[in-house]
Amino acid sequence: MLIPRIHTFWSLSKSLVLYGIIGSCTAMLDFLLFSGLTLWTPLHYLLANALSCSTGILCSFLLNRKYNFRVTDHPVRRMILFFSVGIFGLFLSSAILRFCIESLNIERTVSKLITILIVGIVQFLLNKFISFKKAGQGNHTAMLQPQKEDHE
Repeated sequence: MLIPRIHTFWSLSKSLVLYGIIGSCTAMLDFLLFSGLTLWTPLHYLLANALSCSTGILCSFLLNRKYNFRVTDHPVRRMILFFSVGIFGLFLSSAILRFCIESLNIERTVSKLITILIVGIVQFLLNKFISFKKAGQGNHTAMLQPQKEDHE
């Protein structure tokens, strides 16, 4: 009973680390694009956020599909799911960004960094268990729950 849980934890941890590396690269792209658009163009910060997030989502999908989750079946369906998670992340990101900037008076680039951290964790969980769930895999959260032992 313990070995399957350790294997599941290790697999999830390894995937999270790689997701973090890929996410760091695409978040840096997102951050640099957002910063450039808000510093050097007259774009409103929320429009700049939409453009930079969309670019990050596309790059993240391509890299995670190939190098992390290694799932190549149903590419259109998976892309739609991934982008749905990404769009959810964009709305969440915009809400957090607006709250940080307008309510807490935190500087835009610092607010963006806070947003990237929070949204990144949420998106990993959604993508791991929805967008890139492999065919035939059961509910991962059930595998982490204590199992009843059969005493017969």
